[in-house]
Amino acid sequence: MSAALALGDDALVLSHRLGEWAGHAPVLEEEVALANIALDLLGQARVLLSLVGDEDELAYLREERAFRNLQLVEQPNGDFAHTIARQLYFSVHQHLLYAELAAGRSRFTDLAAKAVKEVAYHRDHAEHWVLRLGDGTAESHERLQTGLDALWRFTGEMFQHVEGLDIDWQALQGSWLAAITDVMERATLSVPDGPQSGAWAAGAGRQGLHTEPFGRMIAEMQHLHRSHPGASW
Repeated sequence: MSAALALGDDALVLSHRLGEWAGHAPVLEEEVALANIALDLLGQARVLLSLVGDEDELAYLREERAFRNLQLVEQPNGDFAHTIARQLYFSVHQHLLYAELAAGRSRFTDLAAKAVKEVAYHRDHAEHWVLRLGDGTAESHERLQTGLDALWRFTGEMFQHVEGLDIDWQALQGSWLAAITDVMERATLSVPDGPQSGAWAAGAGRQGLHTEPFGRMIAEMQHLHRSHPGASW
């Protein structure tokens, strides 16, 4: 599995999921924020996928089993709190990962050095909303806790080895867990059961095995391109 393909698919799929909030976000300011994050991720995806092949063909003409994204990023948006839970888990992971890549010397160093600045904003945005919702009303607290609990089982896959990335995955997982715990505690939220209980069940998105909602998302994302093959503006 190509590391560029794995990271590119993560960014592409989450970009599409966030783009689904267009016209549906709770407030106008948040609609703009989510759109900007989606565009940042799409830009990252274009660079990463172009390292593998034709970015349009990779995005629009591959079958479901050929995608190598994390199962976490393909999960449906749910309510706003659910989206924020997904964004917290992934953006903290991506920020830590890109910081490591930016400090190293690999084909991803330049990309990571630029992207880490974008991802720092994504992480800050997610953490801000976790604090606001977690320590807000009883309903916002409950909804966010529900989202965090539901998505926890997908987080273990973020720390599986990806060939081509010289990363200490165990150390990355420790840093991620410490950061997540800190935010949740400040937001008066409970950290879901950890890997010791067996609740941290890694997915298999990196192996091309995806959850049911992903097939419907891919069909929607690829529909226009497949309906008009070879079309240009």
